[in-house]
Amino acid sequence: MSLKERLQDEWKAAMKARNNFRAGVINMARAAILYQEKTYGSSLDDEAVTTVLSKEVKQRRDATIEYEKGNRQDLVDQANNEIQILLEFLPQQLTEDEIKEIVVNAVSEVGAVSIKDMGKLMTVIMPKLKGRADGKLVNQIIRNILQ
Repeated sequence: MSLKERLQDEWKAAMKARNNFRAGVINMARAAILYQEKTYGSSLDDEAVTTVLSKEVKQRRDATIEYEKGNRQDLVDQANNEIQILLEFLPQQLTEDEIKEIVVNAVSEVGAVSIKDMGKLMTVIMPKLKGRADGKLVNQIIRNILQ
């Protein structure tokens, strides 16, 4: 079953269960996927759908930072709940230790010695972590290792 079909089935199940919040979040994700398909004029495969869902999660994580600055705990909670629902459709997220291991291997593979080599590292690392790790966390780990 493709990821789009799974989203469709989960949306139907949420609607039947009258879980409006879950159905709304899944529907927003489906709308983002449909927008990408219309923009590029072709159907998205599972990898592209994963990219769209990762982008949706990133947007919500960025929003939670702003909500926290504005002391809006209700919006922080809502965004976190949306993130949890979206993460169900993404591959299992890697732990910080697993990301560090991948980064250390890439550092030795590329021969990186300073922050200036970060671009080379990111081009090697990000395809391995696509949809399985937050880019900001990866960036932070790379900076800690290269310093």
